[in-house]
Amino acid sequence: MQPAHEARLRRRSPFVAAFLSLLFPGLGHAYLGMGRRALGLAAPPILFGALSAGVAVRLDLFELAGLAIQAWFLWFVFVANLALLAYRAVAIVDAWRVASLLDASARAGVAEPLRLRPAPLALAGLAAVLLVMSGVHIVVARYDLLLARTADCIFEPARSGCPGAPEPSADPSALPGPGPSASPAPTAPPLGTPVGAETLPPWDGVEPLNVLLIGADKQGGGHNTDTLIVMSVDPATRRIAMFSLPRDTVDVPLPAGPVRAVFGRAYAGKINSFFVNVRHRADLFPGTDETRGYNGLKAALGELYELDIRYFVEVDFDGFRSIVDALGGVTVNVQLPVVDDGYPAERGRLRRIYIASGMQHMTGAEALVYARSRHGSSDFDRAQRQQRLLLSIRQQTDIARILPRVDELATALAASIRTDIPRDLIPRLLGLADSIDTRTLRSYVFAPPLYGSERIDSRGYVVIPNVDRIRATVRDALAGDPELESKREALAAEGASVWVLNGSGVAGQASRIAGYLDSLAIAASAPNQKPDISGRTDTTILVTNGAEGRLPITVATLEAIFGVTAELVEDPTARVDIVIVTGKRTPDLTPPPAP
Repeated sequence: MQPAHEARLRRRSPFVAAFLSLLFPGLGHAYLGMGRRALGLAAPPILFGALSAGVAVRLDLFELAGLAIQAWFLWFVFVANLALLAYRAVAIVDAWRVASLLDASARAGVAEPLRLRPAPLALAGLAAVLLVMSGVHIVVARYDLLLARTADCIFEPARSGCPGAPEPSADPSALPGPGPSASPAPTAPPLGTPVGAETLPPWDGVEPLNVLLIGADKQGGGHNTDTLIVMSVDPATRRIAMFSLPRDTVDVPLPAGPVRAVFGRAYAGKINSFFVNVRHRADLFPGTDETRGYNGLKAALGELYELDIRYFVEVDFDGFRSIVDALGGVTVNVQLPVVDDGYPAERGRLRRIYIASGMQHMTGAEALVYARSRHGSSDFDRAQRQQRLLLSIRQQTDIARILPRVDELATALAASIRTDIPRDLIPRLLGLADSIDTRTLRSYVFAPPLYGSERIDSRGYVVIPNVDRIRATVRDALAGDPELESKREALAAEGASVWVLNGSGVAGQASRIAGYLDSLAIAASAPNQKPDISGRTDTTILVTNGAEGRLPITVATLEAIFGVTAELVEDPTARVDIVIVTGKRTPDLTPPPAP
């Protein structure tokens, strides 16, 4: 029989053994001196962790994010989490049981294990350890299911249980009336033969990718597509262009086929009403009542731009507000103050809004106002604001901002975003997005007077597009000039802040010049501030407080553009690096450059 003093040496705390196994399977058994069992329990999680780390190292953050929304991966995580929960529970209970038996034997002074009769306090300690361990796995399972539901609602919006899932149409031939901001649509004949399911092949990762970004106004049960931006990305050159079409654009050319037979060669209504007038027409475009309107928009804008628009992403305006709030707001460089005395408020009332120029941190409601305000500015300004807002959100979104607001963001995304991009394509698209330098962005707004004309007729206020000029601009958009792109990168790296003040009296000159400078990657804005123009006829460039030392490329570029020499001034009250005051001889520069 083993001596009593040796038995006492083997006494171990069951709670400590269970707690060590909570930290990692096998630690509790190592504490008990059971090396082989400890190694056997620790080996599987170590091998699995090493394999997972090896896979993670080979992927970047965006590829991992794309992988995380795949349905198969989310189910794998769910099952693996349950398996790990069971595995850890077995390791904890076994360590606690062995420690209890050894402790009982040591107390009795015998070498043979006694029958286990745990005290209530010991059982409570074991239960506490198991409860703590289970809590971690419950949290993982909850967020896994939350992410799965969010992804399902984004990529399969018609799925039952998703917020905002459309109700089946009782009458498939019904043409929903356009919302209050849309024009009457041409009268369409009854349904004909449904068209076949024709779709573009999946993107191959090599040719340019064109995606339609839609901002929808669903107030009052309507579905007006008030924001229409086509984003075109060239993987070979890593260049990106964005094309915005004003919502009041009419006479948009239509592709050959059934839709042209119904509406003619061009859609006479405003483009923001096209969605609701084709979504239930199975004889015009392929798809279901949930997807046909998007397919119609892709086809119509694809015909206008002569592009193959493969996918769409839609965000409704109320959801956009929730998403921005869930991200903690967004900081935007407001180039031109936004003043609107007729912004629509609740119950049909109007209110006045004002957003000052410069860097502004906006809540979701403020960002929505900034994007939607129409009075006091042109369609060009409005589309530019929308593009700037999208880019600001993309540049400022990171894991550190997302993690604390996962629940709120998941709910907002599930209720607000719809897309037909295949899930298995997301990792590649995120990797492409990460490789694109947004400073090379070329932004186009197809608004009058350069890209069309405006008039008021029986359809209300409308924009008549210059189709030939629009198409020529799209063709040249991604060609780019390598020398110019290199210069833009250098200007962006200096990060100068510039004000453009209107000293010439020419309406809108300062905002146009600010937009032109921004297209060169110089962060410029045009505040409503009256400059001192006494004795000045040429452009004046004021470089404040020694900024010329860190902004040599920016100063030289501005001097070349305006043909003047910059003045160096000391001004403790200056809020920017450079102030440009226009004069009678200042060139009228407008963005984007004419094709």
